[in-house]
Amino acid sequence: MSTTVLTRLWRMLLLLLVQLVLLNHIHLFGYATPVVLAYLTIPCHRGSSRVELLIWGFVGGLIYDVFSNTMGLGMATGTMLAMLQPVLLKLFAPNDAPEDLLPSMRTMGARLYLLYVFLTMLIYHVVFYALDAFTLQNWPVTLMAMACSTLMAFLFVVFVQLLSSSIRSSREQQHS
Repeated sequence: MSTTVLTRLWRMLLLLLVQLVLLNHIHLFGYATPVVLAYLTIPCHRGSSRVELLIWGFVGGLIYDVFSNTMGLGMATGTMLAMLQPVLLKLFAPNDAPEDLLPSMRTMGARLYLLYVFLTMLIYHVVFYALDAFTLQNWPVTLMAMACSTLMAFLFVVFVQLLSSSIRSSREQQHS
């Protein structure tokens, strides 16, 4: 197995553990729960194959659905986001970026990366909660759940990105 596959597998297992043990028990205002599985597709290389992205999105969503009893919401949303990831990355990647660009604050710049992450989280949560509600009967509650969950998941991903950047830079300083 390549290191990319092992890194993604490790990331998926860690995200699922955090999601299932911690985040599934957070219900802001009684209805907003952040789902951070969108982070599975955010750090994928620019040249990743669509089939590979679809498999990661599908499997991550399947595992989430099994343990969260969400009846296919995770699979549908994860697969949809994996389909959109190359388009979103192309939209926010710098024009002179290499074909194997790995999205991060360092490679894309803080502004573009944060916009990329926010739009990814927004799309994920809008689709997730729209499928979950599957009605417009109580739309203000659904909109509030979408907004609050998007914001909480966005802040979580930014925190993880900043933490991993600081760990990476401290390792580089130790090796110098």
